[in-house]
Amino acid sequence: MESFIFFIGIDISKATLDFAVVVANKLLFHYQSTNDKTGIEDFIKQLKTQCPNANFKNSLYCMEHTGIYNNHLLSFLHSKQANIWLEHPIHIKDSLGMIRGKNDKVDAQRIATYAYKNRDEVRLWVPKRDVIQKLDRLTALRNRLIKVRKMIQSPLTDSKDFISKKDLNETKKSCENTLKSLDKDIKKVNQNIQSTIQNDPYLKELYEFIESVKGVGPAIATEILIVTNEFKTINDPKKFACHAGVVPFNYSSGQYKGKSKTSNKANKQLKALLHNGAMSAIQHSPEIRQYYLRKTAEGKNEMLVVNNVCNKIIHRVFSCVHRKEKYKDFYTSSVA
Repeated sequence: MESFIFFIGIDISKATLDFAVVVANKLLFHYQSTNDKTGIEDFIKQLKTQCPNANFKNSLYCMEHTGIYNNHLLSFLHSKQANIWLEHPIHIKDSLGMIRGKNDKVDAQRIATYAYKNRDEVRLWVPKRDVIQKLDRLTALRNRLIKVRKMIQSPLTDSKDFISKKDLNETKKSCENTLKSLDKDIKKVNQNIQSTIQNDPYLKELYEFIESVKGVGPAIATEILIVTNEFKTINDPKKFACHAGVVPFNYSSGQYKGKSKTSNKANKQLKALLHNGAMSAIQHSPEIRQYYLRKTAEGKNEMLVVNNVCNKIIHRVFSCVHRKEKYKDFYTSSVA
């Protein structure tokens, strides 16, 4: 376990970085810079002036994950072999209890305080390989294109029975070229995703293990590779299932016994993909279908059973990856 003295919380926006330096739960100083290399170097100079004993080894830099706005800071700190803690915003928010007031300076101090109080549970950030970062960008682009296509197509489908055929055809004609162009772009991005995977031997092998499980298609397999960081960041199926929001938790207090339910603090994109995969497995896997029919016949909640199917898929994927072999289906239908 690293021994940290200086806990530096950073609140990140597109234009600025707010740094709060904490020692022993006490704020030493706050500094705001531009979100670029020059601004970061200015802060490092200020840190050495204010805290001569501070260096990259005894300091912990903690920040929320804010997508591409993190890039300049992460790149700089990684080049200096700094200790970086990249945390989910929800974890920081929930740990702080009731919050009154909000601004960039206060947020930076709260992040630094979070790092200090949870220093025994620190998870140092390790950069993803370039190929995984590329996949992440491509899937994000694909999701945006699909979302735009749905925004255009859905009103056309919904208005079918409510406007005249002539008006509907005119509207469809107006959108025809746009939809075709979007379809072409989505297809091109999918091809780029596949070529990226196929051109990396290690990634290709992992991908084949994952996709061998019934219910797992290209979109799910790619998302699993990204979310788990090639199973380096998440290598436990139970942790992954929690991250995906398919594990029910008990909610009870005293005499109150609430129903078990999944958390809404999950990766919703991943959960939606796994749900679609579970529905596909129910349709195409005799074993999963029999399980689904048996449990729903017993009166189990349908969504609970679907989540259980998601869990089965997750455990099979992780088992295949750990064993380094494709999924083998030994199931045979029972004959009456």
